[in-house]
Amino acid sequence: MPINSKYLFVASMDVAPDKETLFNEVYDVEHVPNLSKVPGVHAVTRIEGEPFVISIGGEEKRIEQASPRYSAVYEIDGPHVLVSSEWAKASEVGRWPSEVRPFTRNRRHALYKLR
Repeated sequence: MPINSKYLFVASMDVAPDKETLFNEVYDVEHVPNLSKVPGVHAVTRIEGEPFVISIGGEEKRIEQASPRYSAVYEIDGPHVLVSSEWAKASEVGRWPSEVRPFTRNRRHALYKLR
């Protein structure tokens, strides 16, 4: 996955099981497209964690899925994008604020500067 931006913003969360279908629909159809239009946002990738097995020191170790399960990785120009009026407006459009956000939990956010 080539990354051409200088920063990655990662938003991670879990969602109530009975809202998972709505969460994924709204994230894919509304939330990501709205935030993708914000100046300074170049790409968005959604990811879902899952358990896996890895070989470490000659032994296989099972790693359980840590919470939060869902993440979105945004390639952005810099921290200023996250406080822009365009970002603020885009994050409050559609069904996200009223029908989805209230049912999310374990929300975590991180900003990474690429080296």
